[in-house]
Amino acid sequence: MGKADTHLHTEYSGFQKLGFIKFPESVAQPERQVDKARQLGLDVLCVTDHDETHGAFIAQKYAQQKYDDIDVVVGEEVTTADGEVIGLFLTERIPEMLSVEETIDRIREQGGLTIAPHPFSFHVPGLKERVLDLDLDGIEVINGGHPDAYTNMFARTVVDRYPGRWAETSGSDAHSKYTIGYNWTEFPGNTADDLRKAILNKTTKACGQAAPVFGQVQWSVDVVIGGQKLMYKSLTGRLKNVPKDHLIEKINSISDLYKATGIFAGFLYVVPPISFIATIMSTSYLKKGSAKMIESMPERLEHIDALIAEVDANGGPGKCRPKYLDEKRDNPLAEYEGLPFKLPFKVSRNK
Repeated sequence: MGKADTHLHTEYSGFQKLGFIKFPESVAQPERQVDKARQLGLDVLCVTDHDETHGAFIAQKYAQQKYDDIDVVVGEEVTTADGEVIGLFLTERIPEMLSVEETIDRIREQGGLTIAPHPFSFHVPGLKERVLDLDLDGIEVINGGHPDAYTNMFARTVVDRYPGRWAETSGSDAHSKYTIGYNWTEFPGNTADDLRKAILNKTTKACGQAAPVFGQVQWSVDVVIGGQKLMYKSLTGRLKNVPKDHLIEKINSISDLYKATGIFAGFLYVVPPISFIATIMSTSYLKKGSAKMIESMPERLEHIDALIAEVDANGGPGKCRPKYLDEKRDNPLAEYEGLPFKLPFKVSRNK
């Protein structure tokens, strides 16, 4: 049986904003992500940057030229108007912020496969109940970036409730080398083609577990230190722009004062106890959110059963839209969409 990571990021994933603070999603070079995946014994690595495929093509070319025991699949985690969807086996970039239906159509036009990442997350954009009516090949049952008690457990519950409806996948969602390898997708064979067939035949198996919260903090420290190095190189005039590398382009475009401030602020973050406080706060947030979501599970599963019945009665996934999406009435699933409580800051993603 082969092992694949079906969800991974590189420095080409752009930026995220927490309130007024903007930081890179990743500072990991595509080549180094390939090296780490191979070191951990993975047979296939799917590079799925946010709204970009350039890093995936770099990783694929690197693996083809240097190794004969690991395949790289070009993918993309596409931001749609309805939540995120992963396209695998792509030949070109899919534009962001289209409807999820059009996004899926464009993935299909390239011969790609469609996966719903972290569909029931309460802290990042998932498709949630839209997975029930869309033409999806697989659902990410284990997301390595979700150590909370709810997200992966509920995805597993839904997939097990309807066996044979979707392929199950397990992706690290790693934005740095520190969170690769905790979980993976098992499949018959050991090549990218074998993985493709397994997803289509629904013979994959989600294995492993989410990375620990501290692993996510290590990622944030990695981003800070990596960003500091790049800002210092830019300050000294040694950072050259690279085609489609939005991280380097952004750093070179900001003022020297902003770079110097960023370097100083980075030192404050990586020196204890700030990073440890971040771990404690993250753990508390995830525990509180999971508890609230778990309370609503029985009722939510009843809603899902009703929606599945409606979809199947009207031709199956990709053939109809649930009535609540088109009728001018309150969404009966609104309480399950988004966060179970309000954050003190806005989370958004852009380049």
